[in-house]
Amino acid sequence: MNITRYCFTCDLKQDEVLIAEYKEQHQKVWPEIIASIKEAGIVDMQIYLSGNRMLMIMECDETFDPVQRAKKDANNPKVQEWEQLMWKYQQAIPWAKPGEKWIEMEKIFQL
Repeated sequence: MNITRYCFTCDLKQDEVLIAEYKEQHQKVWPEIIASIKEAGIVDMQIYLSGNRMLMIMECDETFDPVQRAKKDANNPKVQEWEQLMWKYQQAIPWAKPGEKWIEMEKIFQL
């Protein structure tokens, strides 16, 4: 199996209560969201937090197509409901374009 790793960043609103709620939400991610992630060819996903800055690591198999995933997610009411809920906690990073949330990171080093 060929695995590709993607890394993204996004910020949370600088509010301790909202950050705690966001962490709680991710201890009970809706089953429809987990199913959508797996159906997209994402075999592992991890989110790390430092302060209010997040790093998401996705490991995807050869079936993963980011364009197709975006289309399916846009037409999935449950995914859209989850995204709306998450936007309560999230904010775009300063260099994001309008409407962008998670921004892909550039790999600059590998050992």
